[in-house]
Amino acid sequence: MQTIDPSKFADESLRHTLTILLNVIEQQQLKIKELSEENQKLRDENNRLKGEQGKPEIKSNKSKGFKSNHSSEKERHTPKKHTKSSKNNSIKVDRTEILDYPSSELPPDAQFKGYEQVIIQDISLLTDNVLFRKEKYYSPSEGKTYLASLPPGYDGEFGPGIKALVMSLYYGGNLTQGKLLEFLENIGISMSAGYLSNLLIKNSGDFEAEFNQVYRCGLESSSW
Repeated sequence: MQTIDPSKFADESLRHTLTILLNVIEQQQLKIKELSEENQKLRDENNRLKGEQGKPEIKSNKSKGFKSNHSSEKERHTPKKHTKSSKNNSIKVDRTEILDYPSSELPPDAQFKGYEQVIIQDISLLTDNVLFRKEKYYSPSEGKTYLASLPPGYDGEFGPGIKALVMSLYYGGNLTQGKLLEFLENIGISMSAGYLSNLLIKNSGDFEAEFNQVYRCGLESSSW
């Protein structure tokens, strides 16, 4: 299965179908592996109840005996301060909001001591519908009309953001076209089933090639 390359097929519909089939096969293989491991555990437990030995469990090598630098009795009973690295350093802060404490609930001698910072992660799905007013000129001498072009990626009725999101959810998240249409409707995007189908199947050659490359790399790096 690892030698199958969907991008080599000329028919785009066939490439799409083959990609979905490979995903299903991969999921089935993972499920079979999980069931096989679960079955082995049940067989080992059954053998144990019968007084037999199950499949030997291979454990990693561990050093035996006492370490030369073992702690003293006092050190073993002294609680150590737990330090945890903060993940906030890697979180992008989009906005900062100051929360005021109600002054009416503070005692007269309350002194301001700064702020305690808390980062709350959230996401907001908002529409970004743009009304483009394209300049249009007409040249009587040339009998020709000149019309300003849309920005790159803004072809058809939808921008690059919604197209990228739809294809990511479809190919990466395995959402069906029906669920995608329902999702788009819930966030205020009106897209026809025909346009969605064309976007995912007929106009996604570059995206499929990139997706297939990532998929093949995942197959080569995984071990079953």
